[in-house]
Amino acid sequence: MINRVVLVGRLVRDPELRRTTTGTAVCSFTIAVDNRMKAVDGAKSASFLPCVAWTQLADNVAKFARKGMLVGVEGRLNQRSFERKDGTKGNIIEIICDSVQFLEPKSAGADENPIDDNYIDQAPEVGKNLDSIDIPDDDLPF
Repeated sequence: MINRVVLVGRLVRDPELRRTTTGTAVCSFTIAVDNRMKAVDGAKSASFLPCVAWTQLADNVAKFARKGMLVGVEGRLNQRSFERKDGTKGNIIEIICDSVQFLEPKSAGADENPIDDNYIDQAPEVGKNLDSIDIPDDDLPF
């Protein structure tokens, strides 16, 4: 059986870091992923997917990820049941993360920007003779 998930989306809110009774770090966060299909009225829609990271990965996500940040998540789907405070039962499907990649540079300040503008200016012109292709965003698969 194969159970693998690879998603790219934006954090809906800041990650929440907790510790188990044994001290293991667990970080919960939700990402918004655009749906390919538009709604009946033509508006774009998104799926909001809960994610969970454990141990060192949980610490890193809580330390470096913030609301609105673009992240790549790789992991597996997990379904679990729980009982609410009012006694009713609920089910949840969540992504148990094996890897979380931060896909945008840190925007804390200009001094921390890892991109050297002089290096970009000296880069060779690759593909200079290629014609440009205009593709509407709606036709892209992501």
